[in-house]
Amino acid sequence: MIYIHWTLLALYFLIVIGTMVAVLMDNRQPVKTIAWLLVLWFLPVLGIILYFFFGQNTRKERLISQRSLDQLTKRSMLEYTVQENLRLPEGQRPLMRLFANQSLSLPFKDNRVDIYTDGYQFVSGLLAAIGSAQDHIHLETYIIEDDALGRLIADALIDKARAGVEVRLIYDNVGCWNVKSKFFERMRDGGIDVHSFMPVKFPAFTSKVNYRNHRKLCVVDGKIGFIGGMNIALRYVKGMRHQGWRDTHLRVEGSGVYAIQRAFLIDWYFVDRTLITSRKYYPEINKDICNDCIMQVVTSSPITQWPDIMQGYVRILLQAKKYVYMETPYFLPTEPILFALRTAALAGVDVRLMIPEHGDAKLVEWASRSYVFEVAEAGVSVYYYKGEFNHSKLLVSDDSICTCGSTNVDFRSFENNFESNAFFYDEDMALRMKNVYLEDEKLCVPLKKLKNINHRPFGERLWESLIRLLSPLM
Repeated sequence: MIYIHWTLLALYFLIVIGTMVAVLMDNRQPVKTIAWLLVLWFLPVLGIILYFFFGQNTRKERLISQRSLDQLTKRSMLEYTVQENLRLPEGQRPLMRLFANQSLSLPFKDNRVDIYTDGYQFVSGLLAAIGSAQDHIHLETYIIEDDALGRLIADALIDKARAGVEVRLIYDNVGCWNVKSKFFERMRDGGIDVHSFMPVKFPAFTSKVNYRNHRKLCVVDGKIGFIGGMNIALRYVKGMRHQGWRDTHLRVEGSGVYAIQRAFLIDWYFVDRTLITSRKYYPEINKDICNDCIMQVVTSSPITQWPDIMQGYVRILLQAKKYVYMETPYFLPTEPILFALRTAALAGVDVRLMIPEHGDAKLVEWASRSYVFEVAEAGVSVYYYKGEFNHSKLLVSDDSICTCGSTNVDFRSFENNFESNAFFYDEDMALRMKNVYLEDEKLCVPLKKLKNINHRPFGERLWESLIRLLSPLM
């Protein structure tokens, strides 16, 4: 019996050492590598389980072939897109080329954009768009709850499906873990084509539980698009059963809808293995919309070669001359983002960071504190949003560029999740987004005025530093 004990122990250590070698050979960022090595060594058995579920690197996998991506882009969108008098702003061309070269995220002019800053605006806009649908509705969301709001949206979609409109829905399997299958079966019975994104099934897809589709997209008839940070759940609507969250979402009309459509159809191919390339999904744009509001929809994921959105944030920070204002609900920056924030602030750029005073995850809030003080020491002005939870994800710089989408300033969004952001290269749009930020700032307290945070006891600061070691895994 004693030999069996030592044999099992030796086998376990071989597995641990083999896993640690695999982590080293992935050549990830040193801080992430060290974090996983610590977890594997100091958390017996649990460390291996955590790595199996959350640690495996998928960036080198090709879950969608390049040939399929080409078909979804070159054989569809590019054939139908004609942009006259497209003039790219000189100062933003390197960033636009970066996105275009890496993932064919093309810039589109002639866009009309509504900015939603609360759930009522978003829900009413979404329901109105759904009600106007004549041909198809494509909806993709991280969360759609089986609550009053989720059922309202589901009913609207079912009504349209029964009227002959094509309705496709993608929801994230982990984001909707608490939603019973009968909620989605009812929609399927109503004629909606529903797919769960990367369902976690033992053992085949268990290792993919860490890589989730966090995108929030909607396209109606190829003419109206939505992109931003709002899920479909009551907590996003103020004044209802939940307290309500502050968030930002966009409604788009114009040629930029083509880019949102492409992002959805790529994800649809991922879940359904159906190539949808018909001209009807890229209809002619309303001729009344004619302006120089240029928009790029940029997606990033753990299976692309480069972290596109993170690289975009870094470039914006490093090229900024006057200011960069940012809002994020979670602040666990990767090393490139941390470096760019410190560099911009030390160069005299007015860098402002807005985060919630109290998060919805205590562990993340603790881990975030040391990063907050690090950037503040370099000159970043940190503001804590009081009251409701601020789930907004936006950035605006130099009255010339802004972005809004699903991406948080944390390891998970930049490296592990499937995310989408709309980038705008237009002074009017940047000024509107800047005004959104400044209105939010009126409801904030500067970091330097929060005595309970600035004068924390040694034990609390030590605990935050220890939790920070795990931030690449959160």
